[in-house]
Amino acid sequence: MSNFMYAYTVSSDTLFALIVLILYIINFTITFSVNNKMVTIEVLTRSNFKKWKEDIEFAIEMADVDLSLVSDKPGDLTVASTENEKLVHAAWMKSNRICLLSMWRSILDHLKSGLPTDCTDKELMTAISERYRVSSNADIGSLLQVLFNMKYDGNGGVRDYIIRMVDYQTKLKALKVDLPDTCIVH
Repeated sequence: MSNFMYAYTVSSDTLFALIVLILYIINFTITFSVNNKMVTIEVLTRSNFKKWKEDIEFAIEMADVDLSLVSDKPGDLTVASTENEKLVHAAWMKSNRICLLSMWRSILDHLKSGLPTDCTDKELMTAISERYRVSSNADIGSLLQVLFNMKYDGNGGVRDYIIRMVDYQTKLKALKVDLPDTCIVH
């Protein structure tokens, strides 16, 4: 069996495009400016739903366009609609449009299939939540495993180590797993 070595010549433009693509794939983030502050959203990749949802909700609230996520859709306008009803309706519609755009732009293309396209931002978030629901039992198992396998390695301060342990204990409490302090100390 003989060994062959192949050499490829790649133009600098192609190499640059490949590097940009690799950096995009590695980072999987979208960054934009909201009120002169940079906001980064991790792109939804199946396994990071909780982080993605937190990022989206934070960005939408920072941009002050979360009206459609926190309130129900106002009724349709009629000839008898007041000026205030028209303003609320317009603000809600704008909020919904911006929220939907933000969500769609931060989901990988191949994950978009099967998601509703003619819906409100709340309906889209519900559909995504149902698709990528994370089992709390899996979260509990992962947190317990990390907590019980932690060992102080001498790097950093003991205080930082204790703070990390308390952080895991707090996350477990949020999932309704109460570990006594004596267990953590042990």
